[in-house]
This record gives sequence, structure tokens and C-alpha cells, in this order.
Amino acid sequence: MDKNVPDVDRGADGAIDALVWEFLAGGLAGNSLQRTIEWVDTDAAGHQHNSVILRFVEAAEAKLFRELGQNSYFAIAPRVRHETDYRAKLYFGQAVTTAVVVQRIGTSSMDFAFRVWGHPHDGRDAVLAAEGRFVTVCVPQGSESSAPWPEEIHAALRK
Repeated sequence: MDKNVPDVDRGADGAIDALVWEFLAGGLAGNSLQRTIEWVDTDAAGHQHNSVILRFVEAAEAKLFRELGQNSYFAIAPRVRHETDYRAKLYFGQAVTTAVVVQRIGTSSMDFAFRVWGHPHDGRDAVLAAEGRFVTVCVPQGSESSAPWPEEIHAALRK
């Protein structure tokens, strides 16, 4: 495969594995990770707090750029847009798989998509819990405005 799609974390059921692979294959580069909904991730209503989705997405994004060897990305890539559609609840103790893909890299911006699946749990089926998009812009350290992405980041995403 010529796309930069790493191994999907194992432990997810086969249906989620297939959905993750299909999603990752649709981008320039992508990655996934598996987490468990912890007590701290829930709110008074007994399911995930909306912020846990964003933390899982950022963790998958960080995993992607670390595995690409592009640690410089973290200091120069603020978010300028973020949208999330919450589709289903996640519960304490439930396994969750999060996948992030780079959909487009422009001169100074990068478009991402993400999906978060909840694994079967306590008699509940697997669900697409959330999906969305976000955009980062290259803002070099010490600058207040955007600039082109470094060639090393472009090259890593083209592998």
C-alpha cells in the first residue's frame, strides 16, 4: 500500500477494524489508537464528557506525527477550526478506537477528519460515537502569522 497507514491497534472487534482501515485508507496519512473510557472521562449523566473525544483525537494526531518522525509539527500547528458531531454515548469501562486522517495539505493549512468508535460494551453494540473535522495552520514559533509547511512535513505525508 502506498499510503502511510500504520497497523490498526488490535483488540478491537473485526467490524471496527474494517471500518478503521477503510477510513484510514481514504486520507493522505492516518493513524488510530485504542483507549478505555475512564471514570474521569464521564460526566454527571453517566456517559463520556464531550472533551474526551477531543483528547482522544489529539492523542491519535500526536501518534501520527510522532510515528512520521515529525515532532516539529507540535510547536507550529495551532487549530483554527474544529467541528464534532456526537452520534452515540460512550460509557465507563468501554473500549474506544479513534482514527485520524490528513485529508489535505495546503501551503499553510492542513485538513483532518476523525472518527471515534465505541466497542461492544455491557450488552451494547459497537457504535460510531463521534466524527468530525479540524484544520491546523502552520505558524512558525515566534511568528503571529501563517507560513508554508516545512518540506519535511510535506515529504513525510507523501511517503
